[in-house]
Amino acid sequence: MNVRVGIVGVTGYTAAELIRLLDRHPSANLTAATSRGDAGKPIHVVHSSSAGRNDVMIERFDPERMKASCDVVMCCLPHGASAETVRQLIDVGLRVVDFSADFRLSSVEVYQKWYDVQHPWPERIGVTAYGMPEFFADDIRSADVVANPGCYPTSAILPLVPLIKAGLVDPSDVIVDSKSGVSGAGRSPKLATLYCETNESIAAYAVGSHRHQPEIKDLVHRISGKDIDVTFTPHLTPMDRGILSTIYLRPTGGSIDDGMQAWKQQYDSSPFVHVVDHLPATKHVSGTNHVQMTLRQAGDRWIAVCAIDNLTKGASGAAIQNMNVMFGLNETDGLL
Repeated sequence: MNVRVGIVGVTGYTAAELIRLLDRHPSANLTAATSRGDAGKPIHVVHSSSAGRNDVMIERFDPERMKASCDVVMCCLPHGASAETVRQLIDVGLRVVDFSADFRLSSVEVYQKWYDVQHPWPERIGVTAYGMPEFFADDIRSADVVANPGCYPTSAILPLVPLIKAGLVDPSDVIVDSKSGVSGAGRSPKLATLYCETNESIAAYAVGSHRHQPEIKDLVHRISGKDIDVTFTPHLTPMDRGILSTIYLRPTGGSIDDGMQAWKQQYDSSPFVHVVDHLPATKHVSGTNHVQMTLRQAGDRWIAVCAIDNLTKGASGAAIQNMNVMFGLNETDGLL
């Protein structure tokens, strides 16, 4: 089987990562790419790393043309703009992995509160498969739309869910402290992400107001059945890629070994989630779809530490993993 893949919104870092991963995929290849600003250019003009490996021409978005050349489309548009585009792709019979937040949450009201836009396709909220095969593989297999997870939520949900499901930690007292590389802010130039602003510096941002906080809370509840009270603080660090999340938890009983065992039981058959004894670092997972996490005791707290690559497991690698599940391929194809 050969899966034909299209990318809508091909100019960003997540699209560049998709191109890199598809280039080595044994059963999928890039067949179409769209961009309003770069239509008519070969893809290597926008992403020089693809020179000599891909001759796809960038076009303006046309769902009918994509239907003729694609089996699945990766939609890399921002929230608000993505949902209507996804609907047009579904209407012509394509399957979609959506990178925006437009279909991740369970509640239209929560989405509109945090993203401050009217949702153009509200009937799909709460019924769209969330793209984390570790928990939702059955939903993903038959889905027409898969909501690719947020990068920060991936690094928090994976450690949190097994501990909360097992009743080992207090769900009302969760603190997630996360550091991300600058690529998480996207490729468009912004003052806060210029070299002179980020180099030799680390800064918190969106304190108490980051849009990934409700996603963490929503998905932990959806999977575990338990409400959590989470304080989430993101930080921008002077590195290209990677996320390190340090999660502060209040144990309700049991030991660190019990917590590690809960993780191992949950992820025993998950090819990318690794429970490790060492303290994870972003360099340990850079450029991969792997997740490393460990657990430590610190006074009366448990400290969970999780490392992912924000562009791979936090975005494009997760999308390839989801595509593999959707089309009955080996989950690890193109990712190992």
